[in-house]
Amino acid sequence: MPNSNSKSKAQTKVVGTTINAMISEGKDLGAIWKSRLASQRRTFTSDTNPEGFDTRLGKLLQQLKASSSMDSGQISRQVLTTHGIHTIDRRRRSEALWFVENEVECKEFIKASKKGFTSLTALQAAMRKSAKADNEAPTTKVEPSNVGQSDDTPAKAEKEYGMVSKQLVFDKLVKVCDSHGIDMLEIAEMIIDHSTASTSTKVAA
Repeated sequence: MPNSNSKSKAQTKVVGTTINAMISEGKDLGAIWKSRLASQRRTFTSDTNPEGFDTRLGKLLQQLKASSSMDSGQISRQVLTTHGIHTIDRRRRSEALWFVENEVECKEFIKASKKGFTSLTALQAAMRKSAKADNEAPTTKVEPSNVGQSDDTPAKAEKEYGMVSKQLVFDKLVKVCDSHGIDMLEIAEMIIDHSTASTSTKVAA
């Protein structure tokens, strides 16, 4: 008859080894992610320098936009093709133009950042969030009136759409990113920046 104690010890050893392997894997992945973010920050700094990729691209687009014959100021596909930049991602072109048109404000915001940025997408999102916070004036709390109110209550919303879970939010996010060609890593970085900023605000308060 097999020794039950020996069997128990063997199972414990396997489980322990598996946990140690998972911990080791997690640490390796964490180190890779940290290195990747550092590399992305260096690339971002290089691309936004005076002779960097995004600065040069934005300035060219700015010139093409100024000379555009279209009333909307949009650059035609033909012009983009003629100048060889039609193959550059549309969002990247848009962000580069935005960066050059707001270069002074962008540089000041980057300088004030403690962590830095990994992309123009993250910078743009952070600046919009900051501007929104600055524009929001404190309001006086007023007791709501029942007169003329609709029945769009949380209870009704829950009845129509069901409980919103973390998995549902994640699935919707993945679907939106996939359909619009948005990099999930950039979204993750923005979420990390948001969480860090919220935590710093709470600590400061």
